[in-house]
Amino acid sequence: MSAINVAKFGGTSVANFEAMSRCVTIVENNPQTKLVVISACSGVTNILVELANGVTEQTKREQLLQTLVDIHFSIINQLKHPEKINNEINEILTKISQCAERAVSEPSEQLTDQLVSCGELMSTHILCQLMCEKGHNAQRFDIRTVMKTTSVFGNAEPLLDEISIAVQTHLAPLCKESIVVTQGFIGSDLNNKTTTLGRGGSDYSAALIAEAISASGLEIWTDVPGIYTTDPRIAPQAHPIKEISFAEASEMANFGAKILHPSTLVPALRHKIPVFVGSSKEPQLGGTWVKQEVESAPLFRAVTLRGNQTMITLKSLNMFQASGFLAKVFTILAQHKVSVDLITTSEISVSLTLDHTNTQGGSPKLPPAAQQELEKLCSVVVEHNLSLVALIGNEMGQAKGAAKQIFGTLEDYNLRMICYGASCHNLCFLLHESYARNAVQHLHRELFEG
Repeated sequence: MSAINVAKFGGTSVANFEAMSRCVTIVENNPQTKLVVISACSGVTNILVELANGVTEQTKREQLLQTLVDIHFSIINQLKHPEKINNEINEILTKISQCAERAVSEPSEQLTDQLVSCGELMSTHILCQLMCEKGHNAQRFDIRTVMKTTSVFGNAEPLLDEISIAVQTHLAPLCKESIVVTQGFIGSDLNNKTTTLGRGGSDYSAALIAEAISASGLEIWTDVPGIYTTDPRIAPQAHPIKEISFAEASEMANFGAKILHPSTLVPALRHKIPVFVGSSKEPQLGGTWVKQEVESAPLFRAVTLRGNQTMITLKSLNMFQASGFLAKVFTILAQHKVSVDLITTSEISVSLTLDHTNTQGGSPKLPPAAQQELEKLCSVVVEHNLSLVALIGNEMGQAKGAAKQIFGTLEDYNLRMICYGASCHNLCFLLHESYARNAVQHLHRELFEG
């Protein structure tokens, strides 16, 4: 394991000149930080996704493009030497304008990746220049050189062997001589076409690079001081967690804790790289350490909420005491690249949820062709406007009275689906999005505020 520390800064951490200046200070305070991975400036990716979806009204398109100009040049104009990066930023803005116009007539996932990648390409130019102006030997690096992925645009999979070789060849030597500033979220396929790792993929790409470079630590800097018992915007009495195990944190990330991308911890776990999560706005408040082993493993650790859930219910009398039905269902879903998240079954029906993290976001949908094939086997009911609530903890299935405490708190709510027992670290259920936040508040009040 090398002595290199990797620091990743999210969009709010590089939102403006003051925020970027705080990032520089954080890097200064840890001499081992030699690799800095950053997101696009706050709000930029959303604008780029909107442009990628095709904005037909020219006036509206021009307004969005002007907003991008304003966001970036409000920072650039506060630099001592803005002229050193003006040309690079303007070239990227011109590319955005051209791609946005193409998206009106020929939108595609590949074009979307080209567009949304521009946010990170611009933010790294700015932060690198700021670090140089503050007296640091910093250089910008295009992560697409080493972040090799499949060609699944919008949600590409990393090619670990290719990444490892490329990082050791092209990136590791640079970290020995300077602070390297690079992009999260984006990569390239083996044909050098730009790809993305899906929304929230900046954390994941930082972890992949930390793994490939054998980093001693990974810092995730965001807008809250660590991982909380739930989202403080939902339950104001939520409190930060000092340390948490990889297993618990992975469950939290997967089930809606937006502070970490669901895949972030996998590379860190593989190489036992400790992960720190803190606030770039208030670094003095400390944060949360995610480690393989922790001192305490409470029955209830946190409660999370994940929106935009879609539930599919498949029903057929042919399921009763028959073999092969579910195999046929999952073969159809696999052929149409539909990823299943949760699943429950009865004698004649099965319910499952869909969830995705691709670039375009939104509520996941069952492709019409997949639905048509499924309807040849059984009845298909699709439900939207659902949310997933997950209770995270340890050995919940072994603790007497835990289920009574949980479901007693939720007795006034209509639970649409319950998944319990497959993991000792979570209990999760679906309910309508209109009262999901209230359910989280009640659970948190009962289990964490006493």
